[in-house]
Amino acid sequence: MPYSRPETRPPHSGLNLVAGEWTPAADGRRFERRNPADLSDLVGTFPDSSADDMAAAIAAVEEGAEEWAAASPERRAGVLEAAARWLEDRADELTVELVREEGKTRAEAAMETGRTPKNLRFYAGEALRITGRSYPADDGGLVYTRPEPVGVVGAITPWNFPLNIPSRKLGPALAAGNGVVFKPSPVTPLLAQRLVEALLAGGLPPRAIALVQGGAAPGAALAADPRVAAVTFTGSTEVGRAIHASVGPSRRVQLEMGGKNPVIVLDDADLDRAAQIIVKGAFGLGGQACTGTSRVIVHESVHDALLEKVVALAESRTVGNGLHDGVTMGPLAADFQLEKVLEYVRIGQDEGAKLVTGGARLDDASGYFVSPAVFTDVTPEMRIAREEIFGPVLAFQRVSGLDEAVALADATPYGLSAGIVTRDIERAFAFARRIRTGLVKINQPTTGMAMTVPFGGFKESSTQTFKEQAGDSMMLFYTQEKSVYLSP
Repeated sequence: MPYSRPETRPPHSGLNLVAGEWTPAADGRRFERRNPADLSDLVGTFPDSSADDMAAAIAAVEEGAEEWAAASPERRAGVLEAAARWLEDRADELTVELVREEGKTRAEAAMETGRTPKNLRFYAGEALRITGRSYPADDGGLVYTRPEPVGVVGAITPWNFPLNIPSRKLGPALAAGNGVVFKPSPVTPLLAQRLVEALLAGGLPPRAIALVQGGAAPGAALAADPRVAAVTFTGSTEVGRAIHASVGPSRRVQLEMGGKNPVIVLDDADLDRAAQIIVKGAFGLGGQACTGTSRVIVHESVHDALLEKVVALAESRTVGNGLHDGVTMGPLAADFQLEKVLEYVRIGQDEGAKLVTGGARLDDASGYFVSPAVFTDVTPEMRIAREEIFGPVLAFQRVSGLDEAVALADATPYGLSAGIVTRDIERAFAFARRIRTGLVKINQPTTGMAMTVPFGGFKESSTQTFKEQAGDSMMLFYTQEKSVYLSP
């Protein structure tokens, strides 16, 4: 599909969905979202909602969700299936909108628009698999359990996967019969509205869901409202901590937060393969993935050779507008992302790390473009070795063996994803056993996960109570269980 000039695409005029009606913010305020690769391209304007808008949305869903809670599993599954078809029918258009709004390359965006309908189909199946259990009773009666919806679910989602991640929250919440109040990132409001449009087109009762656009105020109000029985959040650890404190002990919360994900490269590794694994994990999506590779912990005997290969691959990345042919890395998603990445590049140099390549804003002032950065001579106390950057910045650290490598890998507050590249299966299994992360990748990038496998981190990467994504425990967050005792 050829790149279309912005003037051929009129700005979208986004709205909230409250009480089954598309509506602006109550006070009429709006904000702009521009293409991060072409700031002259206005993607659209959207409601800049307040805490009062959020309160109205919660009240509407609390009242309107009863119909959906009473719906049969077959009806719930049918809505999710129909929403998946709606998304598939518009995959090409959604791919272009995703590139323009978030900054992905076309290939990255197409992967997300292809994955999202599959997520909804998976959760459609889960709607049919919600069952209780029965137990024998001493008096000849029956004891059984009833799984029921928790009530109103608040979903607060990030901008880096604006279809995929919300579908992994809204899908299971709706499959279980809950009402949902959806608060997306203000960086990607259009794709959030598209997902809600898909669900409504699939037959979801309009009052069973609300969409509230805007900044921090409506999100904070959603987390704090006692009418919201469960809050699911993906984003930064700082915001996650605030949500956890706001929710308190009487309501449930699911938090998937930051990471500082290492790849260990041992002395027996295939270095060409290792370099490809590292670069894909570090610079795919512009480094803006919670599971993205940010550290390379490499045996000293192969450090220099691996560094040379990684630098060559980093310098071969073509940075530009994701709708242009040949581009392999898009812009950073927003001005604050650009400022943060450039600041960490300065911090790394000030603390004594050696910047081998990249780390500069590119001359093209039309967007938030930066060249992928690779540091070496990084020591454990440096901020670029400990703090989440969420951008294309990679730190090399030398070690003398596996024990030192595992200790260094664990020497951050985070525990989301970690990888190892080695031909030695015994050392690979030892690494998998000892590392303190929720995801362990052996000869694979730290990014990417299967639809059917539990996803979540350790330490400050997660609450570690309810895991996101899939697996046997996924639906437990969205259901509550009663035990019923029946005597004849």
